[in-house]
Amino acid sequence: MADKPLTQTTGRRKEAVARVRLRPSSGEGPGTITVNKRPISEYFPTETHRMIVAEPLKLTSTDEMYDVDVTMHGGGVTGQAGALRLGIARALIELDPELRATLKKAGFLTRDAREKESKKYGLKKARKAPQYSKR
Repeated sequence: MADKPLTQTTGRRKEAVARVRLRPSSGEGPGTITVNKRPISEYFPTETHRMIVAEPLKLTSTDEMYDVDVTMHGGGVTGQAGALRLGIARALIELDPELRATLKKAGFLTRDAREKESKKYGLKKARKAPQYSKR
């Protein structure tokens, strides 16, 4: 962690924010992904979430070239995985603009704009009304 990152990007989804730093892979073997100073397998115990995170690296065959260091806060598990995927994709483009077409075609550069709808007064949630009573 002492060496300076090659690039630093941000990925967001719902309430989750991921600050992603890419460094050249240390030593032999595949690059490591560290989230909040914990290995990815510990931070995302579900295989599905780990797969979502690693997609941009696998698609561009750069999973062994870089170590990914992430600072993550806010949101839930799925939102955090989505934010991290966007952050990694953006970081890869910063390092190699030729990868843009591949990542864009796969849809990894699109910020998922879906947010939680705000609660309205007089209602229990955004759209759920209190139970109607005739008498």
